[in-house]
Amino acid sequence: MSSAASSSKMLQLPLSKEDLTRINAHLRTLTPEDILAWAVESLPGLYQTTAFGLTGLVAIDMLSKITSSPPPLIFLDTLYHFQETYELVEEVRQRYDVPIHIYTPQGCATVADFEKKFGGRLWETNEDVYDFAVKVEPARRAYDALGVKAIITGRRATQGGDRASLQPLEVDETGLLKLNPLFEWTFPFVEWYIEENNVPRNKLLDQGYRSVGDWHSTSKVGEGQSERAGRWAGKEKTECGLHRNFFTMQEQLEKASEFPLSVSSPVSIRA
Repeated sequence: MSSAASSSKMLQLPLSKEDLTRINAHLRTLTPEDILAWAVESLPGLYQTTAFGLTGLVAIDMLSKITSSPPPLIFLDTLYHFQETYELVEEVRQRYDVPIHIYTPQGCATVADFEKKFGGRLWETNEDVYDFAVKVEPARRAYDALGVKAIITGRRATQGGDRASLQPLEVDETGLLKLNPLFEWTFPFVEWYIEENNVPRNKLLDQGYRSVGDWHSTSKVGEGQSERAGRWAGKEKTECGLHRNFFTMQEQLEKASEFPLSVSSPVSIRA
C-alpha cells in the first residue's frame, strides 16, 4: 500500500471547499492504484457502485490487490440488462472475494412487476421517470440501507459529455462523496489493463459494443465513434440520471409525473 494511503487518516465529514481543493491537488499526483489505496484508508462508508463496465472492472481488480477487504459493490439491476451482463456479475462474484449488493426498482423483482407498475416501454414514454425508477431511487435506497457516505465510480473524463471536467474526488448536491480513480485514463489504457490482468469482461464487447447499459438503449459503436456513442444513440443524453442533480430531478418529476415517485431521504454524511 502506498505511503500516501498508509499515512492518511479517515476524513471528517462534511468537507469544506478548501479541503476538497487540497485533496484533489494531492490525488492528481497519484496513480489510480494509489488513489484507491488512499480511499480505502481515508473515506468513511466507502462502497463501489458499478454496472460492471470496463473501468469499474479495472477498479475492482486493483482493489483486490490493494486490500483483503475491498469496498462492497452496489449493482443497480434495472431488470433490463443484457443476459451477458448478468453472467458477468456472477463471474465477478466468483473471481473476487467481495460482497455484491443488488438493488432493483422499488417493489419490483421482475420486468412484469415493473411494467405492471409503470406500463410498457417507460424509457420511451417518460425517460426521466424511467431513470429515476431504475437508477436514482434504488441508489438512494441502497445508500440509506448500507450507510454509504462515499462511492467509487467508473467515470472518466475522456468519456466526454458531462464527464469531461471530472475531478478525482467530487461531492454531489446531497453530500455524497464520489471518487473517480481512473478519471484521467483513456479507453485504450483501460483495455490494456483488462487484457494484461485477465480481468473478466462483458462478452458483448467482442461483438462491437464498447459501453453497455440496458438492452433497449445500447447499440454497437461504429468505426471512429466515441466509446459512449452507443448509449442513447441519436439523443443528446449522456447520463442515466445517477450523476444528475438529485434535487432538480426529483422536483421536476414530482411536478410533471403521473407516476407515484418515492425515494429515501438524501444520504446524510455529516460526521
